[in-house]
Amino acid sequence: MTFNRPDGREFDEMRPIEAKAGIIARADGSGYFKIGDTIALAAVYGPRDLYPKFMQDPTKGVLRVKYNMMPFSGSGDRVRPGASRRSREISFVTERALLSAVNLEDFPNAVVDVFIELPQTDAGTRCAGICAASIALADAGISMKDMVAAVSCGKVGDTLLVDLSYAEEAVEDLPVADMPVSFLPRSGKAVLLQMDGQITKDEILRALEMGKEACEKIYDIQKNALKEKFLKGEQDA
Repeated sequence: MTFNRPDGREFDEMRPIEAKAGIIARADGSGYFKIGDTIALAAVYGPRDLYPKFMQDPTKGVLRVKYNMMPFSGSGDRVRPGASRRSREISFVTERALLSAVNLEDFPNAVVDVFIELPQTDAGTRCAGICAASIALADAGISMKDMVAAVSCGKVGDTLLVDLSYAEEAVEDLPVADMPVSFLPRSGKAVLLQMDGQITKDEILRALEMGKEACEKIYDIQKNALKEKFLKGEQDA
């Protein structure tokens, strides 16, 4: 059954996106990423010496990620404050996605901390967090092989979609599948793939292609956010 999107978007169309770099003055690097009504803020601190010393690695640095949704940020139920099983899981998969791009060999015995806060959400939170964190890492001057771009794909009924909203994820009379994906845009390498719901192998492959094309557009937006920040800095100097 064909599904018509509630907001009138095309099946491969993302919600409006806004991105900024350097929004948190006291952080070494920071990023803002807004897609639809979902907002992610990311702050990077480091590289700095890792303590206690027994955790240090003389061959490379350590990346730590903490993801947090604020209690009244969501369209659904109120989020309980503090660490949760979901926040730990998203912190872990975000860390793994970012690790694919960060050159930690340049920072032996050091740690780079990434804090992601979601003050407002309407689905696609882990993807928005990854996009904001990638901007923040680049803003901090962390050596990277590539940016990391992410978007949610999936299907409602028989219709494959890009960037599902909460209203689409919450449809009750049709089967729904949600599939967050993340790519290194220049190489086209997929670095995150998760699934919730039933979807066929053929649909996964088609959704991945849709997600890859969407991430290439997000990559351009991320680059422009960084360019605007540094151009502004040159003008203010």
